[in-house]
Amino acid sequence: MAKLSQPSYMKWLPPKTTATISRCEFFGRTMKSGFISGRHRSPKKGNSVEFAEHRQYMPGDDLRTLDWKVLGRKDRLYIRQYEEETNLRTTILLDCSGSMAYGGDAAAELDGKKLTKFDYARYLAAGITYMFSGQQDAVGLVTFDTKIREYLPAKSSASQTRRILEFLDKSKPGGETDPAPVINDIAERIPSRGLVVVISDLFTQDADALVKALHHFTFRKHEIVVLHVMAEEELTFGFDGHVHFENLEGPDEMMIDAKSIRASYLEQVNAFLKKIGDGVRKTGADYAPMNTKIPFDKALVEYLSRRRSGGR
Repeated sequence: MAKLSQPSYMKWLPPKTTATISRCEFFGRTMKSGFISGRHRSPKKGNSVEFAEHRQYMPGDDLRTLDWKVLGRKDRLYIRQYEEETNLRTTILLDCSGSMAYGGDAAAELDGKKLTKFDYARYLAAGITYMFSGQQDAVGLVTFDTKIREYLPAKSSASQTRRILEFLDKSKPGGETDPAPVINDIAERIPSRGLVVVISDLFTQDADALVKALHHFTFRKHEIVVLHVMAEEELTFGFDGHVHFENLEGPDEMMIDAKSIRASYLEQVNAFLKKIGDGVRKTGADYAPMNTKIPFDKALVEYLSRRRSGGR
């Protein structure tokens, strides 16, 4: 009998990751447009009129939402969900710009391969999707560079995890970086208040515009989590001698004496990180630096643990 092979998109959810993430939970801090009693606070009362889908009953669900007709036909408990009434609506924003293609010798390995920032970000996105799907929450995905590439609206259907993994699997890094206009566009598209998770290296020529764009989510009553993905070499400039550098978002390349520019580079990158970190926190968002030398599942669990204990 021929051995069955897994679809290629399943590689983004290694068994070790699912075992780790299955023990994690995420609770929204602010009021959400939610449905399941007891998990996330909701500003809504009553039901919307537009039916979206059924979901299997879980302990804690409001018994008034049971669909008695389905119970009579299938002898199973299902509740009715409405367009604006899932437990938590989470949208993951994944940066697909060219700079995310950078890897580095210090990056964590998986299956014997060093992870690029983009692969690291995709594993984070897959793990987050798995966690929220396990909580019966709605989750969606937006990929972007200077514009929105793909937009998969948040849903809590059984097939949503597969669809997101397929999107992640086919996504490729490329193009320039200009996140602020894209974030403003996305903020106008996402309906209702919910959670927005940004996974990006946040490279931009205008940090002030980026922070202002994140405020757009706050204005629309979303909660924000920013996972700032960078490589160890980008943070420490651990290069020696003459090094050949290529611009991953354009045709430029040059040979540079690393020692001659290290001090200037570190001064500028540290100023950038401080400005981004302080600015993001002022929006009320969670700001979590992610160094690709730390295994992605460990980094994600550490962030969730800090959040649970009240840290940002």
